[in-house]
Amino acid sequence: MDISMTSYEKRSRRGRALVTFLHHRPGFYLALLLVPPLLWFGAIYLGSLFALLWQGFYTFDDFTMTVSSTLTFANIRALFDPVNADIISRTVTMALLVSFFSAVLAFPIAYYMARYITGKKKAFFYIAIMMPMWASYIIKAYAWTLLLSKGGVLQWFLEHLGLEPLLTAMLSLPGIGGNTLSTSGIGRFWVFVYIWLPFMILPIQAALERLPPSMIQASEDLGARPWQTLRYVIFPLAVPGIAAGSIFTFSLTLGDYIIPQLVGPPGYYIGNMVYSEQGSIGNMPMAAAFTLVPIVLIAIYLSLVKRLGAFDAL
Repeated sequence: MDISMTSYEKRSRRGRALVTFLHHRPGFYLALLLVPPLLWFGAIYLGSLFALLWQGFYTFDDFTMTVSSTLTFANIRALFDPVNADIISRTVTMALLVSFFSAVLAFPIAYYMARYITGKKKAFFYIAIMMPMWASYIIKAYAWTLLLSKGGVLQWFLEHLGLEPLLTAMLSLPGIGGNTLSTSGIGRFWVFVYIWLPFMILPIQAALERLPPSMIQASEDLGARPWQTLRYVIFPLAVPGIAAGSIFTFSLTLGDYIIPQLVGPPGYYIGNMVYSEQGSIGNMPMAAAFTLVPIVLIAIYLSLVKRLGAFDAL
């Protein structure tokens, strides 16, 4: 009994010594907690990403369809060819339009959730916004091809509203393409907005939740009209939330390749090019070079929205 008690006391003493050691060295204790996940993140995530990007400088032989480790800048230069530059500009334009229109739709919904409803009603809105995200992404894309097709629900709805001539005029515009919404750029744009809209609503709603009611009351007491309060008080404080939501809508649109394949006119986007070059042709170096484009664009975009306080709203 005495031996076991002595052994227990020794273990207890060593444990207290270890706790005391870590307590007086918080930096070392923090390092013990962070080193394992950082090693995993650095080796598995960043390591594999850099290995992929490094292949963008490899050489692809068009004749033998093989990849060699000979380093070259030909793939990077090819990104500036007119065809590839058009693909990049088309993707960036779509990403910016989707982000802007998502913010226009999301703001009134987020404002209503933040200022006018509480309790069960707010929970209902949260569920309604999140529910589309629970469904399969591919199923939603396929469903929209049916909704936008000729004779689909949306075209039937527009016909009964008398808006079919307006739709026909829009589809005939240069650059829109397609005889129906499902084969037009408008249809592709609308599906993008539908898919990513929840990612815009929630950050704006969170930003508006932090808006002190006293500021709105002060604005009213000083004689500001509702639209002036919205413009000079509410909207500036909601900008960080809008910028935070745009990070998701911009980056997700930039890299998507399923919607451009299923909806809209024929035309490559960055995601399609990565899939096509690697999957169909086997040109891994060119696919890796195209992968570098959204990384650079998102880095530039993050540096811009950081000035708007986007990171503070996440």
